Amino acid sequence: MPKKKAFALRVNEDMMKAVEKWAADEFRSTNGQIEWMLHEMLKKANRLPKKKE
Repeated sequence: MPKKKAFALRVNEDMMKAVEKWAADEFRSTNGQIEWMLHEMLKKANRLPKKKE
């Protein structure tokens, strides 16, 4: 499993509420939802890092 790095993220209050609601609707934690969103956008932009074998 890849290492995870913690960092502070500043997000406007309305955006955070929308992410929290989306996360609840998908039965994910807020952190898990943000990770999923980032992963999906990286995949869509063809910018996912190459997997190490």
